[in-house]
Amino acid sequence: MKQTINVTGMTCEACEYKIQHLFSGISGVKSVIPDRNNNIAMVEVEKNIPISAFQEVLKPFAKYAASEEKYTQNTEETASWFETYKPILLIFAFITGVSLIASIPHRGAGGLFMNNFMAGFFLVFSFFKLLNLKGFAESYVMYDVLAKKIPVWAYIYVFVELGLGIAYLTRFEPFFTNIITIIVMGFSSIGVIQSVLNKKQIQCACLGAVFNLPMSTITIIEDLLMVAMSGAMLLMI
Repeated sequence: MKQTINVTGMTCEACEYKIQHLFSGISGVKSVIPDRNNNIAMVEVEKNIPISAFQEVLKPFAKYAASEEKYTQNTEETASWFETYKPILLIFAFITGVSLIASIPHRGAGGLFMNNFMAGFFLVFSFFKLLNLKGFAESYVMYDVLAKKIPVWAYIYVFVELGLGIAYLTRFEPFFTNIITIIVMGFSSIGVIQSVLNKKQIQCACLGAVFNLPMSTITIIEDLLMVAMSGAMLLMI
């Protein structure tokens, strides 16, 4: 069942993330899709939730107001798996192809491929996050274990990714670069795994606020793949 909530005060993507975060914390809410252009939030619910519950979570934020709800059965068609994840699949294919082309002419192509892939991964993903740093941070704090306790980490994390991309690109201190990657990506995956196991339908922040990608096992694979590659490269040093 879906519930349409009229929400006033949303003026940017950061506002949408704020509403998504606040409404997701209400018991019985499965997913939230805010739409600032139409001043609504589409909320998938397990049971009928009174409008007062939504108004209550908005009380500390005078900028926003919720009113009038409407319940409808969830009969809309859902996008295919490929259509949903096409952006991230294309990015992975692009990074993989470029890494292979740059690695094949050299000896030790396996290690060089992984190094090139890691450089491309961190540089591209940090780029998308930097397009809307605040929007990314608003989304990331919804599920990352550390960012929930220390919100500024959501901002720092983007520059850590950028730094790791530059480190892999320049072959800077491979041992320490891979150790840091294992720690950062391993810890980041904890929040992702918890969200997927708890079946929380929230937006993945891996590509920042540019694409609306739902959290899923593909996000877990993305993080753990980086951990695995870093571990493999440590063994090659």
